[in-house]
Amino acid sequence: RALSPHPAVAVRCQEGQLAVTVRRDLFGTGRPVRAAELSLGTASCPPLSPNPAQAFVTFVAALHECGSTLQVTPDSLIYRTTLFYKPTRSGNPLIMRATPAEVPIECHYPRRSNVSSGAVHPTWAPFRSTLAAEERLRFSLRLMDDDWSRERLSNGFQLGDSLRFQADVTSEGHVPLRLFVDQCVATATPDRSSSPRYAFIDLGGCLVDSRAEDTGSAFVSPRPRPESLRFLVDAFKFAGDVGNLLYISCHLRVSPAAQAPNPWNKACSFSKASGLWAPLEGTAAICSCCDTGSCPSPG
Repeated sequence: RALSPHPAVAVRCQEGQLAVTVRRDLFGTGRPVRAAELSLGTASCPPLSPNPAQAFVTFVAALHECGSTLQVTPDSLIYRTTLFYKPTRSGNPLIMRATPAEVPIECHYPRRSNVSSGAVHPTWAPFRSTLAAEERLRFSLRLMDDDWSRERLSNGFQLGDSLRFQADVTSEGHVPLRLFVDQCVATATPDRSSSPRYAFIDLGGCLVDSRAEDTGSAFVSPRPRPESLRFLVDAFKFAGDVGNLLYISCHLRVSPAAQAPNPWNKACSFSKASGLWAPLEGTAAICSCCDTGSCPSPG
């Protein structure tokens, strides 16, 4: 029997053997693992002949097979083995899309009573590379075409045009995330601290350029997905600057998608119709600091 209705790994400890059932969607991401990437024990025992249509892969092995070890205690016989997940490389040898993991498995048998079946809830023990991959986030900021369907081929604009920005974050094996843009700064040189300097998003997510007269700058609602954020900024240039280049630097940040937007995690635009700051998500209160300039620093 299993300890939960649909565990990722279920173990049945029988009198002379153990049976391990592995859900193909091992990590709950919707991306099934291949049966050939799974093995049992240091002897790398393969699973039973898998049926591609089934959602599970099954291993059956005698207690002493597949490189298992035995520990004898005053009260128990403890057989230990490990389920290994070793993903194959993708078509491009320079990249990885999954990381290895191992699941320790134990079967305990009492020495002083009748043997009975029992299940041991496996403890996940990912390799260090797994932990590193879970924290690896890839941010991007792109100029998009007029219907947001693809990246804009040209970075040239005329005054009066709108710049369409899309910020994204992608990750492997991470909890669901929500993306925010804390600050975007325009400068005439690649040095973001140089002068002249215009922060058109500031204060941890206030699109301050939307406050200016005769602009349509705003965050775009709704988001395509929590880990993406779109915003419009009317084209501008620095007064008195004879150059035609602007350099834009943005600070992107994420929070757990399950966490509600708050004064630290916000995307606020100024609504000229109402004369008030409006949040992309959450209540209007989270944007109140955009006028006072007293927004808390993002954590």
